[in-house]
Amino acid sequence: MIKFILASGSPRRKELLGQIGISFEIMVADGEEIITKTLPSEIVEELSYEKAAEVADRYEADSTVSRPTVIIGADTIVALGTQIMGKPKDEADAVRMLSALQNNTHQVYTGVTLIVLGLGDRRVIRFHEKTDVMMYPMTKEQIQAYVDTKDPMDKAGSYGIQGRCAAYIKGIVGDYNNVVGLPVGRLYQELVGQGLIN
Repeated sequence: MIKFILASGSPRRKELLGQIGISFEIMVADGEEIITKTLPSEIVEELSYEKAAEVADRYEADSTVSRPTVIIGADTIVALGTQIMGKPKDEADAVRMLSALQNNTHQVYTGVTLIVLGLGDRRVIRFHEKTDVMMYPMTKEQIQAYVDTKDPMDKAGSYGIQGRCAAYIKGIVGDYNNVVGLPVGRLYQELVGQGLIN
């Protein structure tokens, strides 16, 4: 039986992975994020690989891989044109991001890396999903009130589509779960395609 390890402490990713019926353990990646790419799709794939690889290395060093194990790394960013938005540095940064996103359409990219151990050579599967998100206009007061809830502070682009900011989401084109932080439909299909689950 294959063991799955989620290389993330995100409660949203934990919940999403649990929704599709996969049993897994959590080992949080704690390495430094190093970006060498410029395109959003390449950045999220690079960062998801760094997270998965760091956990895979630690897992192999700490224990004997006695059965096939899949490490799942993921990273999400928001892009408004060429502007890349990760998690806000502080409340002023969150206000800046939300001011740019409101009354506009942006893209959310999530990169996913699967590292398969215990089946001979280390196998690496990388992919990403992109979702377009349209937001209603927000006043300065509405933006500040949302930032005051602290909800934006640990989220790419300074908002959570599944939280209070849902009041300002006009629509999406693409995978909703991708915006939350893990495109579990695509993930499941990749696992099936690789013969890792039935």
